[in-house]
Amino acid sequence: MTFWIMNSREGAEERPFADIFNEDEAEENLLLSKPVCFAVFGKPGVGKTTLARQITQAWKCIRVEALPILEEQIASETESGLMLQSLLLSGQSIPDELVTKLMLEKLNSREVSHFGYIITEMPSLSQDAMTTLQQIELIKNLNLKPDVIINIKCPDYDLCRRISGQRQHSSTGHLCGRDQWDPEIIESRRKKGRDAQKEGKEEAFIAEMQMAAEILQHLVQRSEDYLENIENIVQLYKEMILPSLEEVMAEHNSQYLIELDGNKPPEELFMTVMDRLKYLNLKRAAVLTKLQSAEEEINDTMENDELFRRLASYKLIAPRYRWRRSRWGRTCPVTLKEGNLHPGLPDFSVSFLGKIYCLSSEEALKTFLLNPRPYLLPPMPAPPFKVFIFGPQSSGKTTLSGLLAENYGGKVVDYVKAVQPRFDKALESLVRNTIAEATEAAITAVKEQLLTQLQAKRQGV
Repeated sequence: MTFWIMNSREGAEERPFADIFNEDEAEENLLLSKPVCFAVFGKPGVGKTTLARQITQAWKCIRVEALPILEEQIASETESGLMLQSLLLSGQSIPDELVTKLMLEKLNSREVSHFGYIITEMPSLSQDAMTTLQQIELIKNLNLKPDVIINIKCPDYDLCRRISGQRQHSSTGHLCGRDQWDPEIIESRRKKGRDAQKEGKEEAFIAEMQMAAEILQHLVQRSEDYLENIENIVQLYKEMILPSLEEVMAEHNSQYLIELDGNKPPEELFMTVMDRLKYLNLKRAAVLTKLQSAEEEINDTMENDELFRRLASYKLIAPRYRWRRSRWGRTCPVTLKEGNLHPGLPDFSVSFLGKIYCLSSEEALKTFLLNPRPYLLPPMPAPPFKVFIFGPQSSGKTTLSGLLAENYGGKVVDYVKAVQPRFDKALESLVRNTIAEATEAAITAVKEQLLTQLQAKRQGV
């Protein structure tokens, strides 16, 4: 397909049917664009986490919350993960300073810089690590500032009544609302079920009632769900955090401020947010798809044309929409960015923005999946510029190297400047150690000679 680039209205009028879309320019604009970031505000227990989980699944952004981050750290079995695990096994609580540090590292991570984030736990009621004003300033000074602010509103009475009606399953830890265990609500359902019998829904109603009866005997109420505790937390939120959040929302662009009714079901709140995002014409980050086939194995020595022909038909997003070959061909983008040419392997192939990229190792694949942007931005795919210049002294090696590096954007590695100082330092250290050893040996020999002479004089006396 041929793309025509029109830079003026006159050119467009001369070729009215020409395609003015520049694919390379559009891809570069997307790679340079800022990912959409979300911040969800609301009273404790209003449903921020539930909404954030739904948005994360649909928008493919990163949910920055304490519990998922701690679970990820512990599962990674790194030094920090083992330390967190030891704290929990010993019955100690994780300090707020450490949790805040991990959340900041996640907000500044490579995957967040590509997929964006959604945050719900800042500012928090805990003031041990940072005050409310410090947390607000932290949000304002993030490298990736929140683009969309979601504020979930709910009257105090309705919120306290809903949370106080929650019960937790003693075995699974699942939370059940009042409508799942309250005898009065169950009785009202039974009355409605009598009418449903006429419609042939008696079996479904009976099964639902039996499930509710089985769950009821395993439910317990958590201390944080007591009515007086909820009222105190809500009042503390209104006094400490709400005034600062109102200032933040007043300064934010009203077009990107979404206010929701917390009394509505979570599914309805989620659909409202998604409809608003479509209206704002916000685009989610481009996802990456691993192109691996479990049905057939691809030989690493397969010809490039045959390899791309097979990869182009894996995991299609739509019928007759095949993945295309990128300008990198079979070269690994990660190692090419580092200045090395390594062919990619079929088992580590992915698709991104409709094109195929082959990575050379599992480590390169993980790096590319976190954030492919740094490896695809211009001037890549630029082949590594490695030239060795040698010749007699004063023949112009330094001048030629500087000109080539300036013209091709390379870096000059001068042997005299880079390697020779190390040899000089090693030679100096060797001379110093040799002198020290010789001096110590000479002193030892002189001491032995003097001791021998002293013994000889004593024997003569």
